[in-house]
Amino acid sequence: MNSHESTPLKPTILNLSQAIFTVNRHAKTATNPKYLYKLKKATIEKMIIEKKASKVGLHFSENPKYSKQQSDVLVKCGDYTFHIPPSKQDFQELPHLGKLDHSSKNPKCRVSLNQAKQLLEQYTGICELQHTQPPHRQKATRPVFKKLGERY
Repeated sequence: MNSHESTPLKPTILNLSQAIFTVNRHAKTATNPKYLYKLKKATIEKMIIEKKASKVGLHFSENPKYSKQQSDVLVKCGDYTFHIPPSKQDFQELPHLGKLDHSSKNPKCRVSLNQAKQLLEQYTGICELQHTQPPHRQKATRPVFKKLGERY
């Protein structure tokens, strides 16, 4: 581990945006993507409340669920843009921007996933339950075979 990774990041707009970018990139291939997407959404919503980010408009979703047309909210955080699921209110208040413009891309950043998660968890107060055990299962009982005509 190098010295760059050991220093905790401050919750500035740039650091938060880079952390969201890192978490979002890793969520696409993660074993637990639900938690990473939850962390991303909670951070963006808190940034919007604190006026550190703003909703720009609605885009048609690239990969709609069940092949139905779907829209996502485009959010601008510093130099970065992200998509989050829309609320009913967003459809009434935000302009629809049509299809996603592939010409604009987020800048690259070098933040580790652990650093990004740590910053976003500290900022939002959400934490991942690391050691969740599956519910205790009762041992399966083996069937008892009786001779033909006998009762149990």
